Amino acid sequence: MKRSGFDPVSAEAFSKRFRIVGFLIIAVTVALVMRLWLLQIVNGPSYRIQSENNRIHLQDIPSLRGLILDRNGRLLVANEPSFDLYVIPEEIQDPVKLFSNLRYLVGIIPEQVEKRLDGNNLRYPFKPVLLKKDITSEQLALVETHLFNLPGVLIQVRPKRHYLFGPSACHLIGYMGQISENQLKSGKYPENKAGDLIGKCGVEKKWEKYLNGLRGGEQVEVDAAGRTLKVVSRKPPVPGQNIFLTIDSKLQFLAEKNLKGKKGAIVAMNPNNGEVLAMASSPTFDPNRFVAGIDRTEWNKMVSSKDYPLQNRAISGLYPPGSVFKIVVALAGLQEGLLDPEEEVFCNGRYRLGDHTYRCWKKWGHGEVSLHRGLVESCDVYFYTMGRRLGIDKMAYYAKMLGLGRPTGFELGFEKQGLVPTREWKLKRWGIPWQAGETISMAIGQSFLLVTPLQMASMISAVFNGGYLYRPKVIERVGKNGKDVYHFKPDPMGHLQIKEENLMLVRKALIGVVNEPHGTGRRARLKRVIVAGKTGTAQVINLETEKGLGKKADLPSGLRDHAWFVAVAPADHPVLALAILIENGGHGGSAAAPIAKRLFKAYLEEG
Repeated sequence: MKRSGFDPVSAEAFSKRFRIVGFLIIAVTVALVMRLWLLQIVNGPSYRIQSENNRIHLQDIPSLRGLILDRNGRLLVANEPSFDLYVIPEEIQDPVKLFSNLRYLVGIIPEQVEKRLDGNNLRYPFKPVLLKKDITSEQLALVETHLFNLPGVLIQVRPKRHYLFGPSACHLIGYMGQISENQLKSGKYPENKAGDLIGKCGVEKKWEKYLNGLRGGEQVEVDAAGRTLKVVSRKPPVPGQNIFLTIDSKLQFLAEKNLKGKKGAIVAMNPNNGEVLAMASSPTFDPNRFVAGIDRTEWNKMVSSKDYPLQNRAISGLYPPGSVFKIVVALAGLQEGLLDPEEEVFCNGRYRLGDHTYRCWKKWGHGEVSLHRGLVESCDVYFYTMGRRLGIDKMAYYAKMLGLGRPTGFELGFEKQGLVPTREWKLKRWGIPWQAGETISMAIGQSFLLVTPLQMASMISAVFNGGYLYRPKVIERVGKNGKDVYHFKPDPMGHLQIKEENLMLVRKALIGVVNEPHGTGRRARLKRVIVAGKTGTAQVINLETEKGLGKKADLPSGLRDHAWFVAVAPADHPVLALAILIENGGHGGSAAAPIAKRLFKAYLEEG
């Protein structure tokens, strides 16, 4: 019997395999559908955002920092173009040749280029990689001339701070430096990011938020390789506000010229409102050196220098006031009724207290001396006598009334308050009581007394302006395009509780200091303008030590006396007050008074 071709066993096996394959197809289909559902429905928004972020890049556009100008609109600090060298990795044709050319043209060694490129990880081969910031004008010219041999190399321009007069007014203006990690974390610099330059001191720091402006940005569409396709949107940067200083640059330059080669400070103020017209401190530094970044070796050299070029001596230099302090003693004695202006004290060159002799600067003495002559000729014996009458407590009280021993309120910070000693201070500081001899020394501006040149300028201003102590100001206004966000207003910090007739007596004597034949400040005299002032010679070492070292002229420069001169002009209606301190300059009348004459002459007579 012939058998049929149908095999039920084979058919059953085929059916089983078909069901398995069908099940697998259904399972895979379900899995794919579920995966698509997860991708598109559940995680779709997240992936779309990631896709957009990979496609759209944000690029910062730095803002132009505000300008700094003097009171007359003279530009002091501006921005100039800085040229940075970049390379696009994808466009490099011959790395060895390119690296060799860059070494020759801009001094970049091949290892540096390779390191920069490795740091980029070549994730975006069309994204420019920074090779060198702020190349010189000579390097720029060389690169542009040889660009045809530098495939992939390009120059990008960014604004850079430029201090037009280098060291001029450097302690006032300040300098720029890279923002620190702690500053970024502080939340005080919301517009900044790592690598940004910010003001580190002076006006640049104090007015940072106004100078900095607001950075702009671009949304740029790029492909997977980082190649720019188009600019999607753009937000322009907002330039910073301009700052107009109270400084008169002509007077500032002259003050700095007179300090060249010396250590010291000059403060010039409008005595009627506290405007600082010049503030010079020497030695100086050039803030341009900080713009591109200063290396650690150079920085350490500056901060460890015995000349302290970074110190603003006008506000943080502390010195004994010397005979300038006799103004305080005279006013205190008059106001307390312990000093009769007509009373005469005999000066034979010596003042005896117990078993100690205090000498006058004039070896053979001044003879009979009244208040007027005592100030005009700066007789030490006269003020030893008056200081002993007053005592330490009254002298300290009036010194503080006149602004000594406390901050002036100067707006840029880093101001030292100085020291006006008292009985209580000495006992607390040294654990020993105040001595009578220290009162005698303090009467001529020695002992533990320490003041700043700015305090001296404020004090002489108050004596001649009706008794007002003004907060010193260096900012006249802040704004741009004729719209100010800040404008200077006089800020009186206090008023002297001293009778006008007593102030008048001292003013008359200070006019005599400059204009009488034997006045110690006669070298500040002008022909057409009446100058009033007071000289000071502040000892750096005590007299006993000085005697053991020989003549003053033979002393090492660092041990010689400091020279002071404080003055105003015109004396009847002053518009300019000066405080001049020359470290180790010797006598105030010979070292500081002639500088005052030149400054007054330039400002008042020559215009």
